[in-house]
Amino acid sequence: MPSSPVVIAGAGHAGVQAAASLREEGFDGEIVLLSDESDLPYQRPPLSKAFLKGEMDIHGLPLRGEAFFRDNRIDLRLGVRLEQIDRAARRAETSDGRAIGFSHLILATGARRSRLAAPGAELPGVYYLRTIADAIAIRERLGPGRKVVVIGAGFIGLEIAATAASLGAEVTIVEIARPMGRAVSTILSDFYLAAHAAFGATFRIGLGVEAIAGEGKVEAVVLTDGEVVPADLAIVGIGVTAEDRLARDCGLECMNGIVVDAGLATADPAISAIGDCADFPNAALGFRTRLESVQNAVDQAKCVAARLVGRPKPYDALAWFWSDQGDLKLMIAGLSHAVDQWVVRGDPATRAFSAFGFRGGRLAVVESVNRAGDHAAAKRILGAGKAITPEQAADPGFDLRALAKG
Repeated sequence: MPSSPVVIAGAGHAGVQAAASLREEGFDGEIVLLSDESDLPYQRPPLSKAFLKGEMDIHGLPLRGEAFFRDNRIDLRLGVRLEQIDRAARRAETSDGRAIGFSHLILATGARRSRLAAPGAELPGVYYLRTIADAIAIRERLGPGRKVVVIGAGFIGLEIAATAASLGAEVTIVEIARPMGRAVSTILSDFYLAAHAAFGATFRIGLGVEAIAGEGKVEAVVLTDGEVVPADLAIVGIGVTAEDRLARDCGLECMNGIVVDAGLATADPAISAIGDCADFPNAALGFRTRLESVQNAVDQAKCVAARLVGRPKPYDALAWFWSDQGDLKLMIAGLSHAVDQWVVRGDPATRAFSAFGFRGGRLAVVESVNRAGDHAAAKRILGAGKAITPEQAADPGFDLRALAKG
């Protein structure tokens, strides 16, 4: 085993899983895990839902207990971030003034929130949800009668909107395109538009933000059509950008994130990138992409760990996602890019149905609302590459489970 440690920059789902998987794969060398936050590494999905709503406290958030890192000899350094990479010397320079020699460096730096470019966007009362501190600050300001403007109707924005509405807030959602437009079919987008209206939210579709107005704090959001929407707080969820500065600064190729090969290695054999920051060749789509999901982070971490102990394999895991919005659980298996035919299984009016998307006659993605059985079957069918026709998918009498198991 190498004398220099494996250094992992970033202690989100990808970084923690990489450390855990190295030990599970039998790696016995030193592991240094850097986290730029002071809290134990934690789950981010509950921040916009159960934690924000007050149904989960801070003790339920950690990915692993402190004893896990100690017992597995993982040198977790909290409040320490990677500042610079010296590729020639294989040295990682950190924010505490130290330099760590590495045998291998795993960049699991995640993504940074896109900032709202509008006058007044820095006023107190404008929030972004990324950290525990962000969630606590937002939670303290939610409640009955509070006027909340959510800017952006992606997964995070809609999850926050549903939580705020459930707490009695008056919610307005501003979206320049359509709800979850980059991620789901128009079938699902239209369904969630109606569902959030039923939760009590008001939509402003096809509009952007001209400015945030207020004297010393947020008082209103001014839309691009001139409408002034009163606001006690504005929550921005307009997407993320790969956190690839370190890679760029040390000369590694970056496009839509840090460029890696099918095994998630960069052009430098001593450096890999995983999770939200990695731009990788997607086997299912046939071109490069970057995915922001817990599944992708965890599976890529496992893939790199296996390679580092001498069991390399290309990354080809099936993409899947989930989102809890009010009483609606959305589960997606596969990717909807270039889908040319959609069929619906079940009745959206019952609030439990699935949309099956086909690309060139082959099943590519299944979007399920409150139908966990469809999602479980879809993951098996897609993962095994089994054939199913649009007619079969739409037929409630067709046995998906049997196909998945067969």
